[in-house]
Amino acid sequence: MKNNITCIRIDADKDQISQCKQTIHQLDDSILLLAKALNLAGNEVRLKILFLLNKETALCVCDLSDILNMKVSAISQHLRKLKDGNIILSNRKAQTIYYRLAPEYAQLFGAFFTLINNDKILSYETQ
Repeated sequence: MKNNITCIRIDADKDQISQCKQTIHQLDDSILLLAKALNLAGNEVRLKILFLLNKETALCVCDLSDILNMKVSAISQHLRKLKDGNIILSNRKAQTIYYRLAPEYAQLFGAFFTLINNDKILSYETQ
């Protein structure tokens, strides 16, 4: 037997609901873009890669492999996902491809990276 969950509110604020619907509709594209970026960055290895690319500006797959102590093939798979999501950009110098964080995503993730860099993710300073 299914449990039917129903809303028990007495009065709905129709203006509030209408305004929220309009806001969500207007921001659908931005919300979708952020959701995709967070989904890709939600993997621990990819978040480390993004953090390193932000901190060091540009790294090649071998650099990332050495830093993260992972096989080049595994790093390459993560880089491919990030590149397909337009979160990172690549630049070839001779035989080596260097990766960097796309500027708009550097700005988007900047606050997160600052917290990570300062080891303050779960710290709250009170004054």
